[in-house]
This record gives sequence, structure tokens and C-alpha cells, in this order.
Amino acid sequence: MTSSSRRYHITTFGCQMNKADSERMAGILENMGFEWSEDPNDASVILYNTCTIRDNAEQKVYSYLGRQAKRKHKEPDLTLVVAGCVAQQEGKELLRRVPELDLVMGPQHANRLKDLLESVFDGNQLVATEEVHIFEDITQPRRDSKVTAWVNVIYGCNERCTYCVVPNVRGVEQSRTPEAIRAEIETLGKQGYKEITLLGQNIDAYGRDLPGSTPEGRHLHTLTDLLYFVHDVPGIERIRFATSHPRYFTERLIKACAELPKVCEHFHIPFQSGDNQLLKAMSRGYTTEKYRRIIDTIRKYMPDAAISADAIVGFPGETEEQFENTLKLVDDIGFDLLNTAAYSPRPGTPAAMWDNQLSEEVKSDRLQRLNHLVGIKAAERSQRYSGRIEEVLVEDQNSKDKTQVMGRTRGNRLTFFPGDIQELKGKIVKVKITEVRAFSLTGEVGEW
Repeated sequence: MTSSSRRYHITTFGCQMNKADSERMAGILENMGFEWSEDPNDASVILYNTCTIRDNAEQKVYSYLGRQAKRKHKEPDLTLVVAGCVAQQEGKELLRRVPELDLVMGPQHANRLKDLLESVFDGNQLVATEEVHIFEDITQPRRDSKVTAWVNVIYGCNERCTYCVVPNVRGVEQSRTPEAIRAEIETLGKQGYKEITLLGQNIDAYGRDLPGSTPEGRHLHTLTDLLYFVHDVPGIERIRFATSHPRYFTERLIKACAELPKVCEHFHIPFQSGDNQLLKAMSRGYTTEKYRRIIDTIRKYMPDAAISADAIVGFPGETEEQFENTLKLVDDIGFDLLNTAAYSPRPGTPAAMWDNQLSEEVKSDRLQRLNHLVGIKAAERSQRYSGRIEEVLVEDQNSKDKTQVMGRTRGNRLTFFPGDIQELKGKIVKVKITEVRAFSLTGEVGEW
């Protein structure tokens, strides 16, 4: 390989776990002497980190791959890698569909990228999708931000939601030790990062698999314990965590968030449906009554906390009445942000095999109706910020208006205000909110 050809490009689809995996794989590539290329056509190693939650993400991967596969016929030195959840799910089938691929690797193999690539450079075509124990991560991720960073605390998921492929593709739960997590956060604090987000597919399950649980089944390591353990790391000013599962969300955790000054008042707790029969069909393991109690408890301890969630419409068998129960839940609770999706059958999941699938028209109609309500409720929730002074951690320039910078409030609301990014990046600034929108705010700086 010539030095000019040692460039790489990564395209990431899907969730924050995938973004964190991509940052780690970029770190490995840079340690191997590769340089980042914005343009995939200038890169000699192209990696697609894929997501299989929705069908269109999968189709996009195939269309991107098609373009690069054609290029490979002219440039045989091009290395094509598919990582992530589509890779795990499809395995060898991907090679059959796209024989130009050099490496297909599941998410559990992200830390092995160097060894796998070296084998590819020796002329091998590889599929790495077997279950592995994720060994402690020693690579330094190439982080996309210099202000905020993801920190994985638990990989995999033991839940068996009937619509979800994550357990099939990301494996069983494996928690990192509190000491390893704290060491990574300490490094980030020294590097100037101000905010960390602790990540797990099901973060409330953190620690269940670590040794040291008592015979009565009480875990000595929980997410709550972890928050106390990492809270005082120097340099880190804000701590977030995602994604939570209502089945394991405890009052003890809520109390800790209220007590610990660095933990932001923002909770992301997917509810998926507002109907108990559907929640049962989804194997979610809680009721809407339990979900409402969680939100009530959060608001008792932190009345101003921002709450975001995920919801699915058009799940197999969903009646109009059951869909209206979801609308009612959204109307009653008033989310600050809601990620919505029409149900999309995923291969290898129970719900995909059921014969009570809904038509695309019904799914699309319900999604539009839900999104309309979400916008109205988010705009109502935003009103409370009007005229208030909020602490905003500045992350970047506003790409649409270079005179403004952008960042987030502790409640995770995107906020824009006039300022110089060179001077303000990574600083927490008091901003008076002058304009509120459904999902973002505008403000001004002064002597508040």
C-alpha cells in the first residue's frame, strides 16, 4: 500500500451504541496509520457500521455497497468492510449478495478490527460473527466531538422483546467493571471533555452479570452505584445515561439523579406502546400504569426534568383503540422529545412471523397522527423555558448561521445563541431564552 492510499472512511447507521463502536474502530484505524477521509471515494478502507432496526437502514447499506463494489472492480486494493448489526444478522449471506466484500464483522468484534484487517491485507476474506466475550477495550476512540463523549458501560441485551433483533446481533449482557469505566472517564476529563453519556442497550441492567452479587440476589454493582462511583471525576461537568428500560427503573436511581449535581435532569425511557395488551405481545414486562408511576416519581423529585422516549405504531394486531391508548399516554405525559417509528418486521424476530401484520397505509397514517401530537406537546413543554436562564454547554457552531453557536441545556434541549465558537467551545454559558420552538431554543448571553 502506498502512503497516499492509507485513508479510511466510516459511515454509521443507527443508534448511539453504533456511533460509539465507530469511534472505537476509527481509533484503531488511526493507530494503524490510516487517516480519516470525508469522501469515501478517496479512501482505501471503507467501513459501513450498520443498523438493522428498520428496513430502510438495511436497504441504504446495500445501495452504498453497490456503488463501492463497482469501484472495487477498477481499484482491487480497495478494502470493503461491513460491521454492526446487519453484518451479525446476515453473516455469510452478505458475501453471497456482495462478493466484493472483504470483511463482515458483528458488533462484538469491533475491538478486533486491527487483527481482522491484517488478515484481510494478507489476502483473506473473513466473516467474524461468532459469539465472543468482549475483552476490555484498550483502544482510544477517535471521538467525533471534543466536548461530549460516549462511554460504553454494558454491551448486549438479555431482554426478548418480540420486535427487536438487538439480542440476536449484540449478544448477551456483558458489563464493564466500574474501575475500567472510571479509568476511561478520568482520561476523558484530562483530555478536556466536559460531558459523558454512559451507554447501554439496556443500561438499567448494568452490573447484573458482574461477580459480587449477594445470595439474596442483591447486586453490589448497579447503575445507581456506578453513578456515585464516577460522579467526582475531575473535569467532567455533566453526566447522562441511555437507554433505560421501564422494567428496571428504580426510585433509588431517580433519587441518585436528584442528589448528584453532575447528573443531568433528562431521562430517556422508551414506552413503545400505551396499551397493556400490546406491551404484553411485545414482551416488554411492564404495564402503562407502571410506566406512568415512573414518570410521576421522576416529576416528584425533579419537577422540571426533561423526559424523552421511543414509541412504535402499527405493531402486529394493533387496533385503532389500542393506538388511541398510545395517543392518550403521549397527551397525558407530555414528552419533551419522542422518537417514533412505524413497526417494521425484522428477520428472526417472533413478531415478524405473525399473520396479523398491518398495512403500510394504516402504519403511515398512525405515525403521522402520533408525530402531529408529539410536535404539539413538545411545543407546550418548551414554553416553560421562555425567559428562563439556562446553562448551555457549547458544542459547535450553528451550521446554518455562523454567527451563532449551539449546545444543549441540562434537559438536553438544543439551544442556539450568538457567539464565537473559538472562544466558547466546551464552556458552560448562562443563556437567557428568548425564543422557544418544539425541539429547540434560541437565547442571548448577558450578565445574568
